[in-house]
Amino acid sequence: MQTGASRDRSVGVVACEPADPAPTQLYADSARCLPPINIALLTGGQDPHYTVGLGTALMGQNVLLDVIGGDEIDLPAFKGNPRASFHNLHGTQRHANPAKKIIRILAFYARLLRFTLTAKPKVFHILWNNKLQILDRTAIMLFYKLGGKKVVFTAHNINAGKRDRSDSWLNRITLRCQYALSDHIFVHTTKMKDELVGVFDVRAQKVTVIPYGINNAVPFTELNCEVARQQFGLQNHERVLLCFGAIKQYKGLEYLVAAFQQIAERGDYRLIIAGERKKGHEEYWRSIQQAIDSHPSRDKIMQKIQFIPDAETEAYFKAADVAVLPYTDIFQSGILFVAFNYGLPVIATDVGSFSHDIVEDKTGLVCRPCDSDDLAKTIEKYFESDLYRELAQRRPEIRDFTIAGHSWETVAGMTRDVYTKMLKRAS
Repeated sequence: MQTGASRDRSVGVVACEPADPAPTQLYADSARCLPPINIALLTGGQDPHYTVGLGTALMGQNVLLDVIGGDEIDLPAFKGNPRASFHNLHGTQRHANPAKKIIRILAFYARLLRFTLTAKPKVFHILWNNKLQILDRTAIMLFYKLGGKKVVFTAHNINAGKRDRSDSWLNRITLRCQYALSDHIFVHTTKMKDELVGVFDVRAQKVTVIPYGINNAVPFTELNCEVARQQFGLQNHERVLLCFGAIKQYKGLEYLVAAFQQIAERGDYRLIIAGERKKGHEEYWRSIQQAIDSHPSRDKIMQKIQFIPDAETEAYFKAADVAVLPYTDIFQSGILFVAFNYGLPVIATDVGSFSHDIVEDKTGLVCRPCDSDDLAKTIEKYFESDLYRELAQRRPEIRDFTIAGHSWETVAGMTRDVYTKMLKRAS
C-alpha cells in the first residue's frame, strides 16, 4: 500500500489588507494574514462530507494538512492542493473474508504507527476513531502521546453506546481514557460539553463547542419543487413529509409511521422514507415494514430503503414540504442541517439540541419524543402554519440563516484557534 507522497507545501503568507468584514466573514477575512501551521487530520477512513468540508476550510485558513484516510477519503479536494498531503493508510473499506480483514487491519495499524513516528505535524486531530475502538481509545492514544503529539479529538457522540443501547463498563472506561488523554476536545452542543464535564470528569476549559458545519458536498442546483416531485410521481397539491437518513433504532421511525397513520386519511399526505437499513437493525426495520403494510395508508408511504448517493439527495429535500426527525436519543444530527441547507423546515423531537437549533415557526417545530400522538398533532399544526403556506418565500431565508451560523469558515476558524494554542504548548 502506497501512501501519499509528501509535497513541498510551503505557502507564502499574504499581507493583511484593510477590510470592514461582516461578522459571518470574520474568519474568512482574517485568514489572509495567518501564518501557515501543519496539522495531521485523522479521519478513520470515513465521513468524507465532514472531512472535505472541514479540510477545505482549514486549508483556506493557511492550515497545511496531512490527511490520513482511505479510498473513501481519496478525493479531488486533497489532490494537487499545495496545502494538502493525502496518506491512504486505510485503503479499501469493502467487505472481505475474516482472514483478509484481520490482515488488512493489522497492516493499517502498522502504517499508522510508522506515520506517527515520522510525521512532522505536532498536533494530531482525530475526527473519527478507526475500526478497533477499544485499541484506538487506549493504546493508540498512548502511542501518540509518547510520540510527543498533542491530540485534539472531535467527539461527534459523547457515548454512542448509550444511544445505541449497547453501553458497557468497558465502553465507558475506554471512553474515559480517550477523553483524559486528549489535549482538547471539540463537541457540537453545550449539552455534549455538559456530559463530558459531568459524567466523564473532563475539565470545562479543555472543551470547545463548535457549530456543526453544513454538508456542502451534496449538490445545490436550480432544481425546483415541481420538477423534483415529478421524479417521484408526486402531485403539487400533496403534503409531503420526508424521513431521510440511515435506518437505526434511535431514529424513532416507528413513532413517525404511527403518527402518519393517524393523519393519513385527513388530508393529501405522503411520506417518503429514504435511507439505508444499517447492519444490526434488520429486525427493527422488519417490524416497521409490517406496521406499514398492515395499514390502509401503505400506498401513501414511499419506501426508498437503499443508500442515497449525494447526486440524488437534492431531489428528496426539494420535493418535500417538511423533514421529520423523530429521534428518541441524539446529541446532534447532520440531517437537520442538510434540510436547512435546502431551506426545508424540520419537525423534530425535543432531544439533544434540536430545541436550540430549531427556531419555532421560523425554521420548524419541536414535539415530544416517543409520542406519536404529539407528533401527529405537530405535523398537522405545521401544515396549518404560515411557515408552510409561505414555504416558497421562507426557503431562502432558512438557508441563509443556517449558512450564517454553520459555515465551514466559522468552524475552521475556531478549530485553528485551538491548534495555535496546542502548538504554543508543544514548542
